[in-house]
Amino acid sequence: MKKVTLLCLAHTQEATLEQLRDLGILHLQPVSQRESESVEAARREYEYVRNALEVLPLESGGQPSGLAPREVVAELWKLIHEQRALEDEKTALVHEEQRYRPFGQFDPAAVERLRARGVWVRLYQSSPGIKLVLPEDAVYVELQRDKTAVHFVVVTRGPVEVQNAQEIPLPACSLAAMRDRLLAIAARQRAIQGEIARYGGDYPQVAALLADVEDQWRFAEARAGMGAGAGAAIAYLQGYCPAEEVEKLRQVAPKHGWGLVVEEPAEQDPVPTLLRYPRWVKPIEPLLELVGILPGYREVDIGAAFLIFFALFFAVLVGDAGYGALFLGGSLWAARKFPRVPRKVFSLLTIMSVATLLWGALSGVYFGLAVERGALARLRVAWLADPENVKFLCFLIGAIHLTLAHVWNIVRAPRSWQSFAQLGWIGTTWTMYFFALKMVLGREMPGFVLPMFAAGVTLIVLFMTPPRQLKGEWFNHAMLPLSLVSNFVDVVSYIRLFAVGTASFAVANNFNATLTPMFGHWASGLAAAVFLLLAHGLNIALCLMGVMVHGVRLNTLEFSGHIGMQWTGIPFQPFRSVKQPQPE
Repeated sequence: MKKVTLLCLAHTQEATLEQLRDLGILHLQPVSQRESESVEAARREYEYVRNALEVLPLESGGQPSGLAPREVVAELWKLIHEQRALEDEKTALVHEEQRYRPFGQFDPAAVERLRARGVWVRLYQSSPGIKLVLPEDAVYVELQRDKTAVHFVVVTRGPVEVQNAQEIPLPACSLAAMRDRLLAIAARQRAIQGEIARYGGDYPQVAALLADVEDQWRFAEARAGMGAGAGAAIAYLQGYCPAEEVEKLRQVAPKHGWGLVVEEPAEQDPVPTLLRYPRWVKPIEPLLELVGILPGYREVDIGAAFLIFFALFFAVLVGDAGYGALFLGGSLWAARKFPRVPRKVFSLLTIMSVATLLWGALSGVYFGLAVERGALARLRVAWLADPENVKFLCFLIGAIHLTLAHVWNIVRAPRSWQSFAQLGWIGTTWTMYFFALKMVLGREMPGFVLPMFAAGVTLIVLFMTPPRQLKGEWFNHAMLPLSLVSNFVDVVSYIRLFAVGTASFAVANNFNATLTPMFGHWASGLAAAVFLLLAHGLNIALCLMGVMVHGVRLNTLEFSGHIGMQWTGIPFQPFRSVKQPQPE
C-alpha cells in the first residue's frame, strides 16, 4: 500500500470525488472528523430504504406494481408502521390475557355496575403460605392456586383493604374480548404480509434505489472527511492505494488538476489490508469473513496454512465418512440451487466435505457405525482404530502446527538475532510434545529432550529481545516461565480434536444402538427412522459447532499466538460506487 495525499481546488471537491469514485482504487481516510448534517441525513435515508427492502421477498416472481421506487418504499413503510403497532398491541394483550386468565371469564363492566350499587368485587394475588387478613364481612373466593401464586376474589360492602395481598386492577375488557382482538390482529398481520408480497416484483427497482442512496451517503462521508488549506482555496484528502494502482492516479492527476503526494505509510498509520490469495487459497475467504478476522497490514498472511489445517481439523472433529458424503452432496446441490452465491463458498464446503469423507473412510466410521467387514473396511487404517494412536496423532499435529509458526517467523526475518529465539521456541515446543506424550499416554521421554529444552530456553533468554529494547521489554523475560507453561498448554490443547471427534462418534453410535432394535415392526421402525434422522441431524449440528469453536480456535489463537498475529486488520474498502462490479 501507498499513502496518498490528493490536493484539489476547493470549488472542485465534488467533481474530484466523482472522478475518484469512478476510478475505485483509493481507500479514503478522513482528514476531518467534523459532524455533518448532510452525512447524517444521507445515513437516515439509507436506513429508511434498506429497512423497506428487507421486508420484501427476494424472489417473488410477481409483476412490478408500476409505482416509482420511492413510492413503493413509502407504501411499504405504511405497512411496516402498522405491523409494528399491531405487534406492540399484541404483546401488551398477550401479557394482559396471561395476567387475568387465572380469574376466568367475566365482564369488567358488570363488576363496575355492582360497585355502583355498593357491592365491591376486587381481584387479588398473593404468595402461597401467606396468612391473609380479611374484614369480617368479606367473602373470599379462591380461583386458582399453584406453586408460585394464589389468585382470589374478595367481595365486600364498600371499599376495604386486604393485607398481605396485591390488588390487581380490573382489566379494560373481558378475556373473550382480548382473545377476539388477538385473532383480529393475527388476521390483519397476515393480510399485511400479503400486501407486502404484492410489491415483491419491485425488489430490483428498490434495490437499485438503495444502491443510489448508499452512494450518496458514502459520497457525503467522503466530502465531510476532506480537509482545507491555503486559506480554504485548496482542499485535500488522504487515503491508501495498492502500489500497482498508483500509476493510474499519476496518469489522471494532471487531467483534473490534482496534486499528488505518494509516500510509504508510517508505522502508526491505519493502513488497510488487501489480500490477494492464489486461486486455491480463495475458499478460506468466506470463513475469515464469517468469523470477522483479518490480518493487520504488517502481519503475516496465513491464509494457505489456515485452509490446510482447518480442513484437517474439520475432518478429525467430524470424523464420519457418512456425514462427509452428506456434506459433499449438499454442497454440490447448493452450488446449483444458488448460482448467485460466490463460488468460493461452495469450494470451501466441498474441501471440508472431501476431507471429512477421506478421514472417515480411513477411520472406518459411517453414520456412527464402525465398519470392520466388507468393501468399505478395506479403506480403513487399523492403526486409527486405537484411541491411543489418535491421541498421539493429535499431539503430533499440534507440535507440527506450532513449529510451522516459528519456522515462518524465521523465514520472514532470517538475518535477525530473534530468529535464534524462534529456534529456541521450536525446541521447547517439541519438549512439551514429548512431555505431553509422557503425561497423557505414559510414553518414555527420549534422552535428548531435556538438553533440547535447556538449549531452547537459553536461546529464548538470550535472543528474544534486542539489547536496545531490553530496558522497555524486560517484562517479557520475567514472564518467560508462564510463557513456557502456556507453550505446554497450547500443545495439549490439540487433544480437543480427539475429544470432540470421539464424542461425536459416541453420540451417533449410541443412538444407532438404542434405535436399531425398533426396526422389527413397520410402525416402530418408521418411528425409529424419524428419531434416527433427528438424532443424526442434532449430532451434525453439534459437530459443526465444535468445528467453529475448536477448529477455528486452533488457528486463530494457538497458531496465531505463536506466529505473533493479533488479527488487527482493517479491510481495504476503496471509494467506489456500490453499483460497480466487485472484484472476486
